Amino acid sequence: MRPRLVCVVGPTAAGKTALSLDVAEALGAEIVAVDSRQVYRGMDIGTATPTAAERRRVPHHCLDLADPAVGFDAARYRAAAVAALADIAARGRPALVVGGTGLWLRVLLRGLCPAPPRAPAIRAGLRALAARLGVGELHRQLAVLDPAAAARIHPHDAVRLERALEVVFASGRPLSAWQAAHRFAEAPYDALVIGLAVPPPELDARIVARVRQMRDAGFAEEVRALLARGLPATAPGWATVGYREMRAFVEGACERDATLAAVAVATRRFAKRQRTWFRGEPGIVWRAPQTAGDRVLREAAAFFERGARPDEAGEPEPPATRVAKPVAPR
Repeated sequence: MRPRLVCVVGPTAAGKTALSLDVAEALGAEIVAVDSRQVYRGMDIGTATPTAAERRRVPHHCLDLADPAVGFDAARYRAAAVAALADIAARGRPALVVGGTGLWLRVLLRGLCPAPPRAPAIRAGLRALAARLGVGELHRQLAVLDPAAAARIHPHDAVRLERALEVVFASGRPLSAWQAAHRFAEAPYDALVIGLAVPPPELDARIVARVRQMRDAGFAEEVRALLARGLPATAPGWATVGYREMRAFVEGACERDATLAAVAVATRRFAKRQRTWFRGEPGIVWRAPQTAGDRVLREAAAFFERGARPDEAGEPEPPATRVAKPVAPR
């Protein structure tokens, strides 16, 4: 029998951490994070990494795995997560997989496309090109070389654009062709995936509140610490949403209120991309976070005990269109 997992996914600020902590605590479960930014050490505030108190409540895995100067990809994540899940299972505990990095969740649940490994020389050339002509040039080239991949990747998503072009140049074969051949058809786990459906206006308000919380928790001081340790400007960690904006403030290039507003805007854009991704993933059961607590606990308990799945798909994931613009944080 395949190991059973319950996954709690959704955009940033949807309430995944609070819900998963309550469910995990009630079930005696442990949490495996699926977050491409929380793997970086020393970047806790701006990534909303679970706090020390939250980690004391429930054991967490796949946090703080890498230095922010070093890249961490889906293959490395999958290896770490598979090892963590095996360890949890060996101790007889259930596991919740929690986070918002859709690609990494897909790779964990459905396998890793066997495309060529990273090619540092090619990647360096692509970054130099983007620095000279802008990320849009990468998207323009990908549209010529791999139209299918370009149609799926946001024009400003430098990481995925670099990877898609890297595969083309290294193998002579489009990434979309590699993925079509693989079809992400592996199924090492029996997973119930629950998505938190938050209407755009409410999610925007949550994001504004989170930015204020990060400000009060010392986001600027965290960025100063990264600069003081000499984290280079090209480090992957700086690509994390909000960190470049806060770095501009710390270096005196932007005023505080404008910085906080810019962080909120960048976070909303990121959340929209997350929601778009998860809307395209099959089999997600959507729940409204305001009413999800007891319901998700019952559904998770039934799934772990006997593999029972919810009878219906739940609340529809809300549309992408934002109907209200929140006030910038102050």
